[in-house]
Amino acid sequence: MSFKKQLEQGDLIAAYQGLMAFFRDLRSHFEKQHPDYAVPSNIYYGYLDMTYFAVIPAALKAHKLKIAIVFEYETFRFEVWLSGANRGVQGKIWKLVKDSGWTKHRLAEDPKRMDYVLAHILVNDPDFSDLSALTAEIERGTLEFIGDIEGFLSTKRD
Repeated sequence: MSFKKQLEQGDLIAAYQGLMAFFRDLRSHFEKQHPDYAVPSNIYYGYLDMTYFAVIPAALKAHKLKIAIVFEYETFRFEVWLSGANRGVQGKIWKLVKDSGWTKHRLAEDPKRMDYVLAHILVNDPDFSDLSALTAEIERGTLEFIGDIEGFLSTKRD
């Protein structure tokens, strides 16, 4: 079915608007519930490929790293990513993880071509009928991921 026909039906517009409202609320939730993390106000809305926002714990900021909470449209799932401030930072941390043999989370194949160093699936095929439960699941998984990354980094010295 063509994109125009999808828009005319209205389902696509309503679904996208609902997802964007949820994302704004999710970002706001992290900002309010975790004041020790920097949560920049911008949300990357994407091109129907991904939508994400960043969460930056102080321990990761010191390494020029950030966490991205991502919705991937093609796979229809939420993921959490470890990303660098730039591709150089990503390459450095990617090498550190690869050389260490640490395999707790999915390592990017090529940090110069990917938007992340490490990724973890938070929710496959999310149920948007209970937004508070979905928020709690995303938050729980994100905090565990952050803890894993901080734990890993604490064992490494530059």
